[in-house]
Amino acid sequence: MTLPSITRRTALAGILSLAAAPLTVRAANPKVSVALDWTPNTNHVGLYVARDRNFYRDAGLDVEILPYTDTSAATLVASRVADFGVLGSIGLMTQRAAGADLIGTFAIVQKETGRVVFKADRSDIQTPKDLDGKTYGGFGSAWENALLGSMIKNAGGKGEFETVTLGTSAYQALDNGAVDFTLEVYTWEGVQAELENKAQRAFVYADYGVPDEHTAILGSSNAYLAEKPDLARAFMQATRKGYEFAADHPDEAAAILIAGSDGALMNGELVRASLKALVDGAYLRTAPGKAGDMEPAKMNAISNYLFDAGILKDANGAPLAKRPDFSAAFTNGLLAGS
Repeated sequence: MTLPSITRRTALAGILSLAAAPLTVRAANPKVSVALDWTPNTNHVGLYVARDRNFYRDAGLDVEILPYTDTSAATLVASRVADFGVLGSIGLMTQRAAGADLIGTFAIVQKETGRVVFKADRSDIQTPKDLDGKTYGGFGSAWENALLGSMIKNAGGKGEFETVTLGTSAYQALDNGAVDFTLEVYTWEGVQAELENKAQRAFVYADYGVPDEHTAILGSSNAYLAEKPDLARAFMQATRKGYEFAADHPDEAAAILIAGSDGALMNGELVRASLKALVDGAYLRTAPGKAGDMEPAKMNAISNYLFDAGILKDANGAPLAKRPDFSAAFTNGLLAGS
């Protein structure tokens, strides 16, 4: 059987038809970067869910979760190295006071997760008043001294205690009796202590006059929101879907977080138990569909507390002389309509 030959004219016509056909090039999704405040943990779960279940991609975004560094997420955001960052209400307000361009855009944690913790067998500690004269294993921030001092005074004490700055080794120091008390995040260190059968008792801040707060939030810069409002809105709304999914499907979300952490999270039992505590305790949302909203009253209360305690300082390190407009420090506008 003889195949028909391809003439020079036929070949040329085919080449020309290909050249005339339009080329379809899919534009890359715009990039959005988010900086973490610590190594990956359950506070970050919605970010990993939104990335790995393609909520960001479906919103037309290419989101990069930046690895944790010694430079704070707030500094990375304010300097425009990162578009968004995981902050705390206190970090947001203190760095804004010093001139950083920061604005809160999403409440990751709806209420205070921190607490004052000590060993359960300390019969000499019944109220914060009993912490007077004892040794605190601390983390080196002015907030800690104001927090503990006011709690002790509100319980009838003087607010006088010794501080040893230890960082995360404070928990080991508490175990071996080198310090009498420290602060911990219930939904992580507290859960870990429960899993390890370490008997503890604790004082909740709000029981002794310290306002409740959003302990973890997402923030950006006003400059970024002004420059890229549509990207910011798409990122926030897809992030809300990630945290809503985590609240509804904690086991699956925990698996996504562990897999996405690149080996940083090896204790699956702790991750699952921590996420269960966040969900069961209504830390991730106040009601279905309500992840992310920042409460104005809560933001104003903690901000006023910081101002009254002299913690909010200007760029020269002097306490602010005038109470700022705290309502300018956060917005729920990017979540509207989601």
